[in-house]
Amino acid sequence: MHTAGFNPSLNDVIIYQTEDGEIKMDVKMEKETVWLTQAQMSELFQKDRTVIGRHINNIYKEGELYRDTTCAKFAHMGSEGDQKYETLLYNLDVIISVGYRVKSKRGTQFRIWANKILKDYLIKGYAINQKIQLEHYQELKDIVRILGNTLKNQEQLTSEQSKGLLAVVTDYVYALDTLDKYDYQQLTIEETTKGDRFHATYENAMEAIRSLKGKFGESELFAHEKDQSFKSSISTIYQTFDGVELYPSIEEKAAMLLYLVTKNHSFSDGNKRIAAMLFLWFMEKNGLLYHTNGEKRIADNTLVALTLMIAESRTNEKDIMVKIVVNLINQNN
Repeated sequence: MHTAGFNPSLNDVIIYQTEDGEIKMDVKMEKETVWLTQAQMSELFQKDRTVIGRHINNIYKEGELYRDTTCAKFAHMGSEGDQKYETLLYNLDVIISVGYRVKSKRGTQFRIWANKILKDYLIKGYAINQKIQLEHYQELKDIVRILGNTLKNQEQLTSEQSKGLLAVVTDYVYALDTLDKYDYQQLTIEETTKGDRFHATYENAMEAIRSLKGKFGESELFAHEKDQSFKSSISTIYQTFDGVELYPSIEEKAAMLLYLVTKNHSFSDGNKRIAAMLFLWFMEKNGLLYHTNGEKRIADNTLVALTLMIAESRTNEKDIMVKIVVNLINQNN
């Protein structure tokens, strides 16, 4: 719970009915939300203050909202100016939740208004979102393909920088198609390599990490284990259920290794660098890092982007992040 530095007013929220019978609600925003006391909500919804208080307590008790982020203390002086008082304020999230619970004519008006706004938002938002998705993805893919063809047709395409740009452009088209599948919930794991040519262990993984430290002269904290979670990460990629591997392909194991080492923060320093290095190490040991022509299956800048995406992703996005990685290193690449 925090302290508010402004003066709330019932004028911040007004519910009214237009001449044609439509319910309207006006709000005045203060610090990106609206704040009212229990007494003001009582007046707004035309319901006894004790009823408002009971609804608020139930909202917090049921876990619908959290008190710390929706309630604030407002310090003010008494009418005589000789005594300081603190009043509890509740933000717009609480006001809306109370509005859906109170049984009064004003509460009914509020719900009519809120339901209409929600319906309009869902319908219009869905239509706009669908249009943007189609236009955005197609436009990006078309532009990238045109750029790729232009570079390919240049007679003087000899510098490493130009070749690198062309590779990025080509990879980007496939990445967009992959993200397109993800957006429509069609992303699957396919065209992967079954069987292990190399088995990673805690010991050989740590040996690889130590070689990285020696090569680049990292700090003393680099690769210093904070707990046992790195051992767990290595064993997890070989986890089974009823004798069946949860991650049966080399690509899935590599993707999980990249994800777990990035997210688990097993080391005091260098977690993302270690994760990317182990990913390349595991792919190379299993004979999948390079194509037959000697080119890497995944560009270095793509791996950097994937590692950063994983680091910023939410925990409940693990499966989709793993699928994205697999789709960018499978046999289609």
